[in-house]
Amino acid sequence: MQVNVLLAVLCLLRNANSQVVPTPPGLIPTFITAWNELSKTLARVIQVPNFNEWFASHDFQPQPEKRYDFIIVGSGSSGSVLANRLSENPNWKILLLEAGEPETGFMAIPPYQPNVATGLEDQRMAWPRGRALGGTSVINYMIYTRGNRWDYDTWAAKGNPGWSYDEVLPYYIKSERARLNQGDYRYHGTDGYLSVEDTYQSPLVQAFTEGGKELGLEVWDYNTPTSSYGVSTIQATARRGRRHSGATAFLWPVRDRPNLDIVTSAYVTKVLIDQSTRQAFGVQYDRRGSRHKVLAKKEVILSAGTFNSPQLLMLSGIGPRHHLESLGIPCFQDLPVGGNLQDHVAFVGLSFLIDAPISLSLERFVEGISLLANNGTGPLTSLGGVEGIGYIKTGVSKTVRDQPDIELLFVGGTLASDYGLFTRRGMRIRDDVYDSIFQPLHNQHHWTVFPMLLHPKSVGHLELRSRNPYHRPLLYGNYFTDPYNEDLRTLLAAIRVVQRLSDTAAFQRYGSRLNPRPMSGCTHLVFDSDEYWECALRSLSVTLHHQVGTAKMGPADDPGAVVNAQLQVYGVGGCGWRIAASYRTRWGRTPTPPPSWWGRRRRTSSRSTGKGREGRDK
Repeated sequence: MQVNVLLAVLCLLRNANSQVVPTPPGLIPTFITAWNELSKTLARVIQVPNFNEWFASHDFQPQPEKRYDFIIVGSGSSGSVLANRLSENPNWKILLLEAGEPETGFMAIPPYQPNVATGLEDQRMAWPRGRALGGTSVINYMIYTRGNRWDYDTWAAKGNPGWSYDEVLPYYIKSERARLNQGDYRYHGTDGYLSVEDTYQSPLVQAFTEGGKELGLEVWDYNTPTSSYGVSTIQATARRGRRHSGATAFLWPVRDRPNLDIVTSAYVTKVLIDQSTRQAFGVQYDRRGSRHKVLAKKEVILSAGTFNSPQLLMLSGIGPRHHLESLGIPCFQDLPVGGNLQDHVAFVGLSFLIDAPISLSLERFVEGISLLANNGTGPLTSLGGVEGIGYIKTGVSKTVRDQPDIELLFVGGTLASDYGLFTRRGMRIRDDVYDSIFQPLHNQHHWTVFPMLLHPKSVGHLELRSRNPYHRPLLYGNYFTDPYNEDLRTLLAAIRVVQRLSDTAAFQRYGSRLNPRPMSGCTHLVFDSDEYWECALRSLSVTLHHQVGTAKMGPADDPGAVVNAQLQVYGVGGCGWRIAASYRTRWGRTPTPPPSWWGRRRRTSSRSTGKGREGRDK
């Protein structure tokens, strides 16, 4: 029944858009309702464990003042792994606190920034975060990328022992349960908790890899250290075509451990710190109208994310003195918490037309429902259309190392593939901008590449809005503000590489050609000129939700560091941090997989954790 509704609505959408007339009222809500109901049915048919649904029926309310050895705040990719690994020791009692109800989330909207996101509603990007068991791993794109060898080795060389590539690789391998057709199993694990699989591959992704070869790029397993540059099909954190979140992978298998308590709807408002011993000894949290205090014998570990972990620390008196005192918060430890905010920004305005009917479409997704239900394959396993990935070093890069500056995300369709129903709305793209370049592509065949900036020179920051822990922090992305416009010039160079990719024989056999329609807001400039693309970049560059760095890791003599190489907060004993907030710099991959290995490594170091650590006073 639901499939029939979807197909009927798609037929009406196709007819409406082919005539360039307004979509009939109620058509889009009808489609979305049918799609959501079908998704729920599929989840039951496929019988993939949904930890959030299971947990919702197994409520647990701890008693206030109860003691645990470790308290973990936040159940995202790192928090889930830490709960799994620490609870392996039956002599340790672990409490995992998660603010969200199962399967919920929240949307952060940064303040207005001039000359950026000019093609988005209110000229502001959306920064969504998952508030659920599994954190943002329940809403991300599931793209599995580890990071370039140089990222890790550079961190280690700057005074962070234990962070070299050779040192972290064993933890990645141990975490994985890889099932990859073209994987290099010298660098993949097969017995871990986290499932890593191939996804749907259309004929177009073969053109992407073959075209990359024509440009001199290697076709290789990008999660290996054998090369820094190349093209590949995508690897995903999925199992049988379904999302494998941090909670499903690491919490579901250990849900019955007697020494692990998991509490949802627990909003932590403060880290409790002994002023005389400078030791964190517990947290304060609210749950369903009641306030609780729970104590930690050994350590409080903050894994509440790049936004909420620094917010919580500043509310507890650890942060920039001038900022905290301006809000009336006594400063216990003066540290640059909230600074060094970095993000991956990508351009989503490129599109190329082809003659062959092989690109992704909503019709193709609906028709693939039986494939997903029966064997976990088909178009519905596609990661939002992302099928391929590549890494290049543009001609404007000043890095002498063997290190890429752009990631290429190949999509076997464009933002027009879903008739503007989902993706562009999530990105907040304005109607006039979408209609100028994407609406004319409805019912045609097309593809795109999102070039993503790997190492931005622009740096943002995070501040408290007020002393109220329920007020979301102020977020400043500061995109394209680097003094020499290196970020813009790098993305512009990447656009030219993608155009060369379209000109390869692999794509020309499908008649690939650049979408000739200019973007609204940039029509006063010569189409395809550098000036035009700079305008387009400022209009339709969006975050890919990889914000990191708000509690920078570094040695004690680094004035910008908040935590040491063990992710322990300087000057405060018994308080650790989650990994993504602590990245020194924006690295060349997505931030989700690294917390999986860090959780395992962190458990090893926690065997001797529990006493107050010496820290840096500022």
